[in-house]
Amino acid sequence: MKIRRSNERGYADHGWLRSYHTFSFANYMDPEHMGFRALRVINEDRVAPGHGFGAHPHRDMEIISYVLEGEMEHKDNMGNGEVMRPGDVQRMSAGTGVVHSEFNHSQQNGLHFLQIWIQPAQRGIAPSYEQKAFPSAERQGQWRLVASQSGREGSVSVNQDVNLYASLLSAGDQLAAPPSRYAWLHVVKGTIEVNGQTLRTGDAVAFNPGEDFAVAGSEASEVLLFDLA
Repeated sequence: MKIRRSNERGYADHGWLRSYHTFSFANYMDPEHMGFRALRVINEDRVAPGHGFGAHPHRDMEIISYVLEGEMEHKDNMGNGEVMRPGDVQRMSAGTGVVHSEFNHSQQNGLHFLQIWIQPAQRGIAPSYEQKAFPSAERQGQWRLVASQSGREGSVSVNQDVNLYASLLSAGDQLAAPPSRYAWLHVVKGTIEVNGQTLRTGDAVAFNPGEDFAVAGSEASEVLLFDLA
């Protein structure tokens, strides 16, 4: 397994936006960290009250948003307008082209979320959008499938052969890895143990096919696990 430490990530401070980049993004360029399989971007973003990303275009990318704290207001040129809260997962297939904006819905509180980009299996598809809520009870002490190619088990569907699981762990909780191929485990918050290694908020670890691993909560924690072809 290969560990990617939080303090090794790229960082950008724009005043209203503070962002950590797990993989190369914008002005942060690291040839050793251009992505992992189809996983291209994991940005941990903190947005000041009343600020956000104005209308901007994307194409041929699967974009997943995962809110950790606060409320995120989404609008796009497909006619969608939603407010995301913790536990919500949003998927936007940019396909042939989409324009959207993301703003902190609050004028008082900060917004903290993950923006995830996955390279699509098929380019040039019609743009589409989906958002679903995954209550804490569904993620507590277990792997909850939140995104998959087929949209099975109530997950959002993505245009790529990937399974994305979310879990909330209490101290002492232990989880065996679900069946996976290439795996990328991202610590959203808290402290966990993985095969004897301590991982903290923002840390991540990559596994090749056939590598077994187990996750144990050292304190209240949240993790995302990507199973990739």
